[in-house]
Amino acid sequence: MKEEDVNRCQIQEWYPKFKTVSIRTVIHELPESFVKYLIDDSGPFLLPLSISGEDALPNRIHNPIDEEDYQVSEGSGDESEQPPLPPSFPELELNIKESINTLGGAVFPKLNWSAPKDSAWISTSGTLRCTSFSEIALLLRSSDSLVHDLCHAYDSCIDKTLSRPPSFFLALRKWYSSFLPEMEFRCFVRGQQLIGISQREVTTFYPTLLEKRNYLQLLIKEFFTEKVRLKFESENYTFDVYVTKDGRAKILDFNPWGAFTLPLLFTWEELEQNLKEEENVVDFRIVESQCGIRPGLKTAVPQDYLDTGPGSGWDQFLRKADEELQQQKMDPGNGA
Repeated sequence: MKEEDVNRCQIQEWYPKFKTVSIRTVIHELPESFVKYLIDDSGPFLLPLSISGEDALPNRIHNPIDEEDYQVSEGSGDESEQPPLPPSFPELELNIKESINTLGGAVFPKLNWSAPKDSAWISTSGTLRCTSFSEIALLLRSSDSLVHDLCHAYDSCIDKTLSRPPSFFLALRKWYSSFLPEMEFRCFVRGQQLIGISQREVTTFYPTLLEKRNYLQLLIKEFFTEKVRLKFESENYTFDVYVTKDGRAKILDFNPWGAFTLPLLFTWEELEQNLKEEENVVDFRIVESQCGIRPGLKTAVPQDYLDTGPGSGWDQFLRKADEELQQQKMDPGNGA
């Protein structure tokens, strides 16, 4: 994979070419001050001060006792205890508010490559649906997966010269309440040939996909041939597509081949092997029963909720719990 392959998958690069076969999107270039705000983790978690008075967490309880911890008594002279002031981005907030209105009042955000799916749990709706700048800032600032876009997008490139893109962009995509997760698919292209299609949401079994399997495979294959193949320049890549109720395909995203892109119901080795063994054959995979679901690929929660390997949040929690249990067993007064 080369840097040019990664760059082509940035939404501000591909969306203008595929606008007519994608979902409505407005793209804003982010000021560097906001990018630094997203990256900075040296201080407390602060949401930007909204010039319109909007609150991403309107139902949160403000505890006066907690607030006392940040108050400095008169004459103490200790300026280091002064609470930091929240940042403010008035021009960006106004531009985003206008775009949200243009897109019908609700959007879901993403940066150049990624959406903050892992922070959906923190929103009041439990989804990526946003109606204000404050809600967008909350999702972006809370996301671990966006660190990839901000700091590691080119790490897998064989010709790496960049540590980050020259500019970051925020794409606001129209929110559709009728969106059906089972109708989203990831398509794998190798040598400009479509070789695999996978159900995108693999943590659930959808019986309807069994009935529509052949129809969906043919529809997506024709869409690729007619709308994608000759317009996207990379040889190897993946793209996500959504099939509407009236049988239209809509491009949701492009991603590089391999590296940080999830192969879902495939492995990258299988995809390479498919290309060698069966030319012009598209392998279409769906979850065919409850036994086939992949709960480990749930992406709408923090990574620590999924990762149970050494050093992970769960690993540390379980180790501490085990140590406390052993300590209780060793305590002669235990159970007395």
